[in-house]
Amino acid sequence: MTADGPLTEEDLSAMERRAAAAAPGPWAAWLEGRHGSGDSFIQVRPEADREDEIYVSRFVEGAQLADRDPRLDADLDFIAAARQDVPRLIAEVRRLRAAADRSRGW
Repeated sequence: MTADGPLTEEDLSAMERRAAAAAPGPWAAWLEGRHGSGDSFIQVRPEADREDEIYVSRFVEGAQLADRDPRLDADLDFIAAARQDVPRLIAEVRRLRAAADRSRGW
């Protein structure tokens, strides 16, 4: 996959395999400033009765960002949302391509 080229079916399938291999969703970002004190993390399957969490560290120029850094918060929001967003985007790309093919009579 190239960063600027169109997505091929091979690209979509590879993305789909990565999403399927990850822990099931939904995932939710719990950020120190939003949920009170403690660490920021991604909660895997928030409805589960057991703790299932991912902790991410980010280093900028060799220094680790603190939990309440807006850059880390934005990254955690993105990662957590991607678990839900990526499968939906893949499905939408395929739906739109199928609709375009039908309108062309393919």
